[in-house]
Amino acid sequence: MPDPLGRLAAGLGAATPGEALARLRRHPAVDGRAAAVLALFTDDPDPLIVLAERAATMRSHAGQVAFPGGAAEAGDAGPVATALRESREEVALRPETVEVIGELPAVHVAVSGFDVTTIVGRWAAPHPLRAADPAEVASVHRVPVSVLTDPATRCTAVHPRGFRGPAFVFDSDGQELFVWGLTAAILDGLLALGGWARPWEVARELPVPGARG
Repeated sequence: MPDPLGRLAAGLGAATPGEALARLRRHPAVDGRAAAVLALFTDDPDPLIVLAERAATMRSHAGQVAFPGGAAEAGDAGPVATALRESREEVALRPETVEVIGELPAVHVAVSGFDVTTIVGRWAAPHPLRAADPAEVASVHRVPVSVLTDPATRCTAVHPRGFRGPAFVFDSDGQELFVWGLTAAILDGLLALGGWARPWEVARELPVPGARG
């Protein structure tokens, strides 16, 4: 497997995926609903990762930037199947183009009641993506790792309800994206595991756009 995805794959099997994710990690709840997301990387020298902007009309996480994914269904044979099915339904990903290289332990998200497993994949045969379900996805983005690791991209998100955590602010396809919450924590951990992380100014604080107390 080409570096740096080889480093990432090795890190997934041998290390705790970053301080930010460790702070968010909770043991899966007894009554938590299973869910899975897909962190999908190309194997370019500067890998691209796929992110989706949620539709503004969704009842939860409206307008947020996240990994493709969602709730498990009865016919899913585990988190990998859930992540791949949801990615096909949301961004028109062809599952056969993905090589799974590992996963992160499930994180319980109290606000939604989901136990979310992150599946990490190498995109062996990239192809065009689109918002396959406009009711759920507004836009799809392929973001270079170099953009995510740029110190100018990094900040600490501050929510009026007390949440504070790593965040990313950058331009993609002429649109400014603000990534925070669980997605940002997962990205922070994956960047560390892949050996891409660079020091950034934690004291740079920005409010979560549109957040209410």
